[in-house]
Amino acid sequence: MIGSLFRIKRVSDLVKQGETSGMRRVLTATDLTMLGIGAVIGAGIFGSIGTAAVGEFKDGMVVRLGAGPALVISFLLLGGVCALCGLCYAELTSMIPVAGSAYTYSYATLGEFVAWIIGWDLILEYAVGNMAVAISWSDYFTSFLRVFNIEFPYWLTHSYSTAHLDHKLQDLPHLLGIPIAINLPAIAIVGLITYVLVRGVRESARTNNVMVLIKLAVLALFIGVGSMYVDPSNWQPFAPHGWAGIHQGAAIVFFAYIGFDAVSTAAEETINPQRSMPIGILASLAICTVIYCIVGLVATGVVPYTQLGGADPLARVFELAGITWGQAIIALGAIISMSAVLLVFQMGQPRILYSMSRDGLLPKWFSRLHPKHQTPHLTTMLTGLVVAAGAMVMDVNMAYDLTNIGTLFAFLVVCLGVLALRIREPHRPRPFRVPFVWVVAPVGALACLYTMTGLPRTAWERFGIWLAIGLVVYFLYGYRRSALVARDERERGTA
Repeated sequence: MIGSLFRIKRVSDLVKQGETSGMRRVLTATDLTMLGIGAVIGAGIFGSIGTAAVGEFKDGMVVRLGAGPALVISFLLLGGVCALCGLCYAELTSMIPVAGSAYTYSYATLGEFVAWIIGWDLILEYAVGNMAVAISWSDYFTSFLRVFNIEFPYWLTHSYSTAHLDHKLQDLPHLLGIPIAINLPAIAIVGLITYVLVRGVRESARTNNVMVLIKLAVLALFIGVGSMYVDPSNWQPFAPHGWAGIHQGAAIVFFAYIGFDAVSTAAEETINPQRSMPIGILASLAICTVIYCIVGLVATGVVPYTQLGGADPLARVFELAGITWGQAIIALGAIISMSAVLLVFQMGQPRILYSMSRDGLLPKWFSRLHPKHQTPHLTTMLTGLVVAAGAMVMDVNMAYDLTNIGTLFAFLVVCLGVLALRIREPHRPRPFRVPFVWVVAPVGALACLYTMTGLPRTAWERFGIWLAIGLVVYFLYGYRRSALVARDERERGTA
């Protein structure tokens, strides 16, 4: 049994599977770069950047330290970590241009058991990440409406967990004695994004490209106008909590960088993926790191970092600086920006489920394609329902933590997978090769592990519970129904 847990799916079989999947190949390197920017520039820069600078508090107690103005160092640290992981992703996705991201790469390098763990981990990452983005989108949407004196009731714009943390459960309407909180804006945007994704990947990419151009224009406005209000004294002290604050700030805002993983899930819908996938992953990562650093410097230079707390930090910067006309523009830009993030993440999640189903580890209906649009429509709609339901009950910081730990774990395994495949199949053609792989890959894995240590204990506990549930599902269903069982039986029969 132990040996069958680590059965490998051959790279040649994976490539052949990707070539006959039936998905439409319509995406270019430019589309992939825009998808990466669409996913990376979002809730991290418009939402969690404030928490990363200030820190996190609960009942007056410090839960995590903030980086202060040294937030820019946190971004550079994360950019370096993700660059190492991005190089590993680029090698694997150029060799194995198949939907499934780290799950597929693990199947080809470390075996089925590890692949299942990563696939189950990615399900958590994308689903919970989408919930966090939907909640942040709702916060900016209500902030934008307040500019026009439009105010929704609290119970229609916040989740149950947020109401509990805000000590407002008693203010909620009750049904049969149960407090009711429905984050209506979050549900609405998830529903709209789900509809667009079911329609087709070309339509989704075009929608994303428009939203990316708008968000870049808004950030250029923030940098250009905000730089005229920078007071260098606000950068003192630069690192109020030293390296501990920089480290924990990086762990908080890591959520911002996970978008390039979503790019790799679109491999089967990409024209010339061997060339386009590495370009899309690495170009989007480089562009976004530069943008994050500049925005972080401007935000902490315009106002003292201690005033950046809240769900809409960039809009708050303009509000505190007296740039009231810009506040509405920033809020609108954030709304569009996080819509793009939701679109890319919700495009990635169904394709993970699709790949796992195609391998027999999940029921077959997960891999059904729409007869007209050629999209995994059933899993897309299921993802939308789960994300909408989660946005009604989950607290945004809890969602950030679970997404971060899941993503870092997946990145760590991808770095190890590159080394495993270099040993197992050293002569296989690699359209893109990681330079100095025996340094880059191990350092990337260790860097991911180190960043994970900056997350709170509760994140580790919840992550452990989720993996335990996944193991039960695997041994009760996936282990016996794996497509590799039939393959091995056929090969034994012909031996």
